[in-house]
Amino acid sequence: MDTTSTRAHDGHPAPRALATEAVHAGRDDLARQGLHAPPIDLSTTYPSYDSRGEAARIDAFATTGAEPDGPPVYGRLGNPTVARFETALARLEGTEAAVAFASGMAALSAVLLVRGSMGLRHVVAVRPLYGCSDHLLTAGLLGSEVTWTDPAGVADALRPDTGLVMVESPANPTLAEVDLRAVAHACGSVPLLVDSTFATPVLQRPAEHGARLVLHSATKYLGGHGDVLAGVVACDEELAGRLRQVRFATGGVLHPLAGYLLLRGLSTLPVRVRAASATAAELARRLTADPRVARVHYPRIGGAMVAFEVYADPHEVIGAVRLITPAVSLGSVDTLIQHPASISHRIVDADDRRGAGVSDHLLRMSVGLEDVEDLWSDLDAALGRGPSRGAGSCANSHSAPALAT
Repeated sequence: MDTTSTRAHDGHPAPRALATEAVHAGRDDLARQGLHAPPIDLSTTYPSYDSRGEAARIDAFATTGAEPDGPPVYGRLGNPTVARFETALARLEGTEAAVAFASGMAALSAVLLVRGSMGLRHVVAVRPLYGCSDHLLTAGLLGSEVTWTDPAGVADALRPDTGLVMVESPANPTLAEVDLRAVAHACGSVPLLVDSTFATPVLQRPAEHGARLVLHSATKYLGGHGDVLAGVVACDEELAGRLRQVRFATGGVLHPLAGYLLLRGLSTLPVRVRAASATAAELARRLTADPRVARVHYPRIGGAMVAFEVYADPHEVIGAVRLITPAVSLGSVDTLIQHPASISHRIVDADDRRGAGVSDHLLRMSVGLEDVEDLWSDLDAALGRGPSRGAGSCANSHSAPALAT
């Protein structure tokens, strides 16, 4: 049983299962306040009659980026509701801190700005990444320079000005997996950032394998209902302080209502991930045996994402679904399907895209909480009587995933 650590009544660490932590982290003080549901603090500013003390707290924040002691100061410095979500996510990932942003791309941008401000603008990255992450690095929009490599080439790609190594595992959209411990070892003293959006803390906790930063598009599984846009970085307190300073300076703050929805989403995260993963594994098994499907990608650690390549025109499959929603994004309670080469990875150069395994016939499906038979009926009808050739081949293992508890 995977556990995190909290404090028992005697002050010593007491292990709590991930499912328990998901429900209680960030809410430990509610009963003492006579509350059951977390409050939403929508204030943008806060009164203070001690201007000298407030000035001292602002100076301290400017020096270290540590969260100011005492009452809040201003919404761009921090918000109590958002802080609850940050505390909970850090507990689930097993890190000292977490810093939330307005989106996943805002979170990644903040990391690049932090490292760049230290003169460490070079990034070593492994494809595939989410298409917009790829574009942000390739285009050098924040002054960064990227060297693309495979996991085995990370150590050789490092330079004196390398500030970051970035991988995504399972990767978007091929679901390729990286040996995080091996890559972390290859990084040496350079921080490893792992985009763990697809896995969530339920399936893997990269910090346990040597990653210094864990990135989530919280829009996806952490929120889980398709109604919140957010990003978050789980990391040590030193990096968290720098990220808070960038967030304050650039204004990429998370709205308190989004923080509330994310905290609520975390409470059901283990249940949702387990249920959707079981359905996804079964759909992957059926797709693998389907002669209309050329190849199936499903990660060894399990999860609710399935990617598959069809012999037919993928656009016709997208247009033929009726229960499944043809839409970008993922991690919601309903099942979504999209064509990466046209949408999520369209911004990546076509040769680079195909070289990373994102074929023009690849479809990416985020499996939700519907009944597996209803989903299969819709997929079967959408695949229709299109071309087929032999039996499908499975890119990864389809054994039942071992889920963290």
